[in-house]
Amino acid sequence: MGIAVVTGGGRGIGAASARALARAGFDVCVNYLADREAAERVAADVRAAGRRAATVQGDMAVEADVVRLFAEADRQLGTLDALVNNAGIVGRGTRVADIRADALARVMAVNVTGSFLAAREAVRRMSTRLGGKGGAIVNLSSAAARLGSPGEFVHYAASKGAIDTFTVGLAREVAEEGIRVNAVRPGMIDTEIHASAGLGDRLARIAPTVPMRRIGTADEVADAIVWLVSERASYVTGALVDVTGGR
Repeated sequence: MGIAVVTGGGRGIGAASARALARAGFDVCVNYLADREAAERVAADVRAAGRRAATVQGDMAVEADVVRLFAEADRQLGTLDALVNNAGIVGRGTRVADIRADALARVMAVNVTGSFLAAREAVRRMSTRLGGKGGAIVNLSSAAARLGSPGEFVHYAASKGAIDTFTVGLAREVAEEGIRVNAVRPGMIDTEIHASAGLGDRLARIAPTVPMRRIGTADEVADAIVWLVSERASYVTGALVDVTGGR
């Protein structure tokens, strides 16, 4: 089906998305921040599915790294068709009264600035106005954008609220240029991101509040992402798709 870049593709939803995209017929460029071995394992799975893969290290909060990622995807794989704007962090769980400015700045830099920069590079390649052939962008938001995550992750929730607005605005900006832009808003998903925030018990604590009474999987989110980049979603843009078990 084409060539995709997945930011933060070495673990969690990003890794599941890279594998699912490969099964759907995409060659995949897997971006990672620090864990090269994990990214290479994902790339090996992409190749096992019969597709080409590349791995590129880069911090999506650093403009030069974002530019290099897309340049390497061009060089190693070819013309971009899809971007999964997945790289993101939650930071440490904290109340707003206790948050540090540097921690807040880092979350916003990765989640918001990084998503803007990656989308910028994708639009420059995809836009028919700029000589491209169109494409699809899927941003990773979160149910936190509408729930607020009080007492733990208001800063993260605010960053994802920005992604919701960004998705709608960019979708309308480039709709006539052959680019569809949508967002997936996962709920409680079984990934290591919760433990990395110092809240390893969070999944078990919140599972009873989910209407479906279970935690979701990264593969379930990836399936929604693959649908959004596929031609089956050809008339879908500016949508915020909840994958939350009803929460």
